[in-house]
Amino acid sequence: NQKCAFCRTPHPKTIEEIDKRLKKRIAAGDANAMYHVGIYYKDGKYGFPQDYTKALELHQWAGELGYSMAYGSIGYAYLHGRRVEVDKKKAIHYWELGAIGGDVSARHNLGIDEARAGNIDRALKHHMIAVRSGHSKSVEKIKQLYLNGHATKEDYTKALRSYQVYLSEIKSPQRDEATVFDS
Repeated sequence: NQKCAFCRTPHPKTIEEIDKRLKKRIAAGDANAMYHVGIYYKDGKYGFPQDYTKALELHQWAGELGYSMAYGSIGYAYLHGRRVEVDKKKAIHYWELGAIGGDVSARHNLGIDEARAGNIDRALKHHMIAVRSGHSKSVEKIKQLYLNGHATKEDYTKALRSYQVYLSEIKSPQRDEATVFDS
């Protein structure tokens, strides 16, 4: 009896129905749908042919509509040369766009890049922003910087406290119940 939040009709039962609805959502300017269909094209999943060009096109469009994770995906494509020429400057540019829009993974990637370049202060700033948004991998990166002597004990302690604050902010009885149920 559940209905689609977008069109208020019963959930689709076939891949063809799903495809039709996603295309309708994209035509209506739904950035979330654009991003996810872009992922499906990138991976060749759920009946979509693998098409990196189409994936990048959809991600670019989704990013322009404010879906910041799309920019993070474009940055990843440029870093690894996914049907585009490897271009680290473009990867960083798209991660910056994603980070500005709130994509914590893009922010984390910027932190990694700054650390590799030896800009530890900038790396710590990027990772701390990501930690405050709940990115556990950034906590691990700050820990690694601390263990390698590039960050202070205070930096690591601050990261742990910030992450703990994030966890306490998202705590809810429903989440606790779901965690117990999944165990």
